Amino acid sequence: MKVKIHREGTNILVILLLILGVINASAWMFIRPAAIPVVFSSISGVLYLLVLNFFRSPRRHFHGDSKDVVVSSVDGTVVALEEVYESECLHRRVIQLSVFMSVFNVHANWFPVNGKVLLVRHHAGRFMSAYLPKSSTENERSTVLLRAENGQEILVRQIAGAVARRIVTYAEPGEECGIDEHLGFIKFGSRVDIFLPLGTEVFVKIGDKTTGGITTVARLKSNNKDA
Repeated sequence: MKVKIHREGTNILVILLLILGVINASAWMFIRPAAIPVVFSSISGVLYLLVLNFFRSPRRHFHGDSKDVVVSSVDGTVVALEEVYESECLHRRVIQLSVFMSVFNVHANWFPVNGKVLLVRHHAGRFMSAYLPKSSTENERSTVLLRAENGQEILVRQIAGAVARRIVTYAEPGEECGIDEHLGFIKFGSRVDIFLPLGTEVFVKIGDKTTGGITTVARLKSNNKDA
């Protein structure tokens, strides 16, 4: 599994490097004793490595039979798994599976199913902690409606958190999508909700760790014509 730096982080990393370079150069030139610039440089190095780690983008490929499979859209921890009524797009009861990402997780988002993008919708909102249930409907968020290959509809919701202030969504209505492709990116800590049809077989539980594009979190119930 190869790792590269995600394109969403390129400009940020360059600007941060320049800022830290100026700060540290000034510290070494004008501040004494030398122990102080050493501390500045050490803190700067750790900060830069943390941001670099945040924007890593592993190249992942799902292995195995992808028929009716739902994979995790993100790296993180399952924080919600319950039956709810989805009122924005699906207008029916569904299974909500939510995965929370800390600042230490990869923040690229993968499509959870192979299929087609039906709708993409962005909502302005608040920036409450992504752990809170209300964040799914009140926080800054992006909604992506997908039709899986077997015809069932899956809803993916990217949610900003208390730290995350920018959601990037690459999905476009009408395009084909695959589980090896990026759906989007969320900067600096947040969560992703996946809404699944009732009857879907779920393989994870609250507290489980997931790997985006790799972990099989559920299997859709096959349509009669596919059975």
